[in-house]
Amino acid sequence: MEKQKPIIFFDGVCNLCNGAINFIIDRDKKGYFKFAPLQSKIAKKFVPQSVIENTDSIIYLDSGQLYSKSTAALKIARHLDGPWKGFYAFIIIPKFIRDYFYDLIAKNRYKWFGKRESCRMPTKEIKNRFLEMD
Repeated sequence: MEKQKPIIFFDGVCNLCNGAINFIIDRDKKGYFKFAPLQSKIAKKFVPQSVIENTDSIIYLDSGQLYSKSTAALKIARHLDGPWKGFYAFIIIPKFIRDYFYDLIAKNRYKWFGKRESCRMPTKEIKNRFLEMD
């Protein structure tokens, strides 16, 4: 049985989140990650509803473990191509400090970066990296 690839769940209507997904795709040439909007059925299968309803964060699922906020971002960075891997070193900073800055941006993401009317639709080239777009 093939091991489930790590999944990045993101707010499909958030411009900042969509930009972050594009950034990750461009630096994940080997296709390590799969993606799904938090608004999708697949998210409901893997992420508790209470987490979906109360999150201002991407959610990262790897080997059955869910990560959020700065921990998710740093664990994702560790698998990106190029110098981005180095950002994982920030994991040594206490989580409450990392998450303070993450939360500041996340809570203002719609105001600062805008919001879409619907979730992004992937291009043909990357469609296989997205799980159940509905």
